[in-house]
Amino acid sequence: MSDSRLFVGNLSFQTLENDLRGYFSAAGSITSVNLVMDKATGRSRGFAFIEFATSAEAERAVEMFHQKEFQGRVLAVNVARPREERPPGGGFRGPRQG
Repeated sequence: MSDSRLFVGNLSFQTLENDLRGYFSAAGSITSVNLVMDKATGRSRGFAFIEFATSAEAERAVEMFHQKEFQGRVLAVNVARPREERPPGGGFRGPRQG
């Protein structure tokens, strides 16, 4: 996992990828923005991943934007952790038969 990739949480559900790109570009050169959407509803899940060209730019973004207000919400901005491994399947399996 790259330390130039940030997790941005507590986003407004109306926030768009272009909003994030515009706001966070003050910290440096952004290589990607991934606003996470709910597959069932097509609505934002309230968090995103933003990747910067360098780890120094990502660190600057954490310093500049963590706990700062954006579109009426106080952001949580941290270096993204690796995705946790989950057992296959998951989800609701219905009532137990027995």
